[in-house]
Amino acid sequence: SLSGSTLRSPHGCHAQYMANMGSIASLVLSVTINKEEDETESDQQRGRKLWGLVVCHHTSPRFVPFPLRYACEFLVQVFGVQINKEVELAAQLREKHILWTQTVLCDMLLRDAPVGIITQSPNVMDLVNCDGASLYYKNKVWLLGVAPSEAEIRDIAEWLIEYHGASTGLSTDSLMEAGYPNASILGDAVCGMAAVKITKRDFLFWFRS
Repeated sequence: SLSGSTLRSPHGCHAQYMANMGSIASLVLSVTINKEEDETESDQQRGRKLWGLVVCHHTSPRFVPFPLRYACEFLVQVFGVQINKEVELAAQLREKHILWTQTVLCDMLLRDAPVGIITQSPNVMDLVNCDGASLYYKNKVWLLGVAPSEAEIRDIAEWLIEYHGASTGLSTDSLMEAGYPNASILGDAVCGMAAVKITKRDFLFWFRS
């Protein structure tokens, strides 16, 4: 394998890209950052993942001496360290915001005001990256964002009670693949769903298009 080589011929698609650009020579440097904990590790670069590329072109053949290549590689590594810090900081801020939102929503539930997690701010959509949400509580329906109609929410709830009554909820990328018989009626607006059971007949839903 030439994956660890610093000098090698370009891949066919890169050669075509260079031809389209009118360039003869190129220098490519990869910017890598740490993988997230839940990501699978790579055999070639364990614990790292590709964030981006620095690509340099020249319109005529050009030899780049080793000291210059080494200096470029060092600069890209330093840049990668800085990017990694910013990515980790952004992840920490997102996690902090989610924890704060969870605290506020749990407080609403403890005060016996479950409707507040839908009608007030923050709401349940601030917890999950979704397109819509719904609360089915005491035979009433509240909707947020892109979500099925009230009648469709009731139908989904009855389906969950009948076929997933023993579980605490359901998470699926596709309602059709999960076996929901009326998934085709929902159209393209709703595909994936996460549902959490509040009581035996009350549910909280998140939807993805």
